[in-house]
Amino acid sequence: MTTTVRLPLRVEQALATYCVETKRTKSEVIVELLEQRFTGTATERTPYELAQEAGFIGCLSGKGAGNSAGKAKAGSTKERVVAAIRKKHGKKPAA
Repeated sequence: MTTTVRLPLRVEQALATYCVETKRTKSEVIVELLEQRFTGTATERTPYELAQEAGFIGCLSGKGAGNSAGKAKAGSTKERVVAAIRKKHGKKPAA
């Protein structure tokens, strides 16, 4: 069955970019999203997306950002990882 849908320019551009990156057709992506919407299933997030949401990937701000060496202070990433693991498993920080 053929259906025509008018998309805002920003949505059309985002769809086109996504299709090029994933090497899929617009139809495949749209059908998959509609099926998910109507069946109520959510897509699994990739490990990259989970790490980005947790703050391990992205721009650094605050401590160490913009220093002359261009690196964050030693231990800051490790501390964030340890804190995220403790939070996930419900453990309190060591005294």
